[in-house]
Amino acid sequence: MNIGQAAETTGVSAKRIRYYEQIGLLGKAKRSASGYRVFGRDELHTLSFIRRARRLGFSVPKISALLELWQDQRRSSADVKRLVETHLDELREKIGELQSMVDTLQHLADRCDGDKRPDCPILHDLERSES
Repeated sequence: MNIGQAAETTGVSAKRIRYYEQIGLLGKAKRSASGYRVFGRDELHTLSFIRRARRLGFSVPKISALLELWQDQRRSSADVKRLVETHLDELREKIGELQSMVDTLQHLADRCDGDKRPDCPILHDLERSES
């Protein structure tokens, strides 16, 4: 299977496949006699794994760690769980930060009349110093 077919099959763009290969997340693809990348079942499975991990918000370094654990049949599930729990903590922190932004923006929007007058509490709040 060539890179275009692999991209279509896995939902990972050809550009991203090349990037994953370049950074070592995906092993170097075999090449055809004419120099084109050739992907087999194992590479497609790995690409699907990477895509799913990306959709769950894992960073490239964490995906690399997950791949190592996935490929190590002697791994401890505790290692996998620890990595996921760390990721969960980070996601919860981001959710808290996003919720704080939503609350602040909602408060500002509620204070703004949204009429034709130039006075705008949203802009007044943004211009004030946070120091």
